[in-house]
Amino acid sequence: MRIAKPAAWAFTALLGMFLAACSSAPRQQPAREAIADGVVTARVKAALVEDPLTSRHRIDVATFKGTVQLSGFVESEDARRRAVELARSVAGVGRVKDALEIRQPAIDPHG
Repeated sequence: MRIAKPAAWAFTALLGMFLAACSSAPRQQPAREAIADGVVTARVKAALVEDPLTSRHRIDVATFKGTVQLSGFVESEDARRRAVELARSVAGVGRVKDALEIRQPAIDPHG
């Protein structure tokens, strides 16, 4: 089967665009930076667990190139501020992104 030249060029162009779109690398970093970020994440999590105000909340921590992102839910603005403050105090943290949401605890009708 022979494809006409214009159709072949169009197909090749479309295939090239598709492959280029798929080849965009996910956010990657050298192993040394990834290990350092893992250490920072562990230290921030430890600080949040050790603190009486933030330990009651499930706060997720992710670090990329020294930037720590806090996400999850807390019950008050005080807990949110404290979590950000604790994260900033950890060695190796360059910046903190606060993606925490404040939600009031659900009231148990049975209890």
